[in-house]
Amino acid sequence: MRILAIVLIILGVLGLLFQGFTYVAPKKVLDAGPFKVFANQEKTVWIPPVVGGVAIASGVALLALSARKPTA
Repeated sequence: MRILAIVLIILGVLGLLFQGFTYVAPKKVLDAGPFKVFANQEKTVWIPPVVGGVAIASGVALLALSARKPTA
């Protein structure tokens, strides 16, 4: 559970810092018989800051809950 909390915190911080990522996808431009032409197209995925904040808050809450020892 602590590992999940730490991963959530790290992903939340990265989401707040970068707020998205870009990747390249091939796009078919021409398809005429045996000839096929492709072009690379950049696509951007935006991550809202709220998602990063929620991930950080969830990670901190999980970390706090996993640190508590059950009373026996």
